[in-house]
Amino acid sequence: MAGKEELVQRLSAAILDCDADRAASEAQQILDAGLDPVEVLNTTMAQTAAEVGDRFESGQYYLPHLVLAGNAIEAASEVLQKGVPAGKLPEKKVVVIGTVQGDMHSLGKNIVATMLRANGFEVHDLGVDVKSAAFIQRAQEVKADLIGVSCLMTTTLPYQREVMEDLVAQGLRDQFKVMVGGGPVTEEWANQIGADGYGRDVLEAIVVAKRLAGIEG
Repeated sequence: MAGKEELVQRLSAAILDCDADRAASEAQQILDAGLDPVEVLNTTMAQTAAEVGDRFESGQYYLPHLVLAGNAIEAASEVLQKGVPAGKLPEKKVVVIGTVQGDMHSLGKNIVATMLRANGFEVHDLGVDVKSAAFIQRAQEVKADLIGVSCLMTTTLPYQREVMEDLVAQGLRDQFKVMVGGGPVTEEWANQIGADGYGRDVLEAIVVAKRLAGIEG
């Protein structure tokens, strides 16, 4: 029977090969072998997610690899979490994410959502053409820690500001951290509208989300 080191290495390899089915199977073998799923989630899974990000940043992975590897991480995590005793699994930080009203672009937002899930967030993806009221309503419903507001067109940038203004007007600004991103978005714009964070790309978005949520690493 394979030892602990071989089992976790096989799980990591399956993820880095972007194979969700194999990753889930390897995760099940880890449970069957009696390894601690919490330890595997906190070490092997976290380290492998970081490696995926490094490979994307270095140009070894492209966007399709990032999405598929993220799916593999999700698949393995779901299996491992089933083996965690009740109360032992850390509470997930909750993100509501979507593309603003009038904007139908979803690729960047979808990739960020996938990688947030792969990094342990509970993600509520509202899709595209999302009105400010919908962001705020869902954030209240799910008790979100973060609201992620994406925008891919210059003409729809004002709707990011609208979300911020509506939160202030409703007295809810202090309840949620808000991060913005997308093609025309800049750090200067984020500061101008009072957002808490800005992600220039997928990897930066994950780093910023973790910082805003108080997650280390």
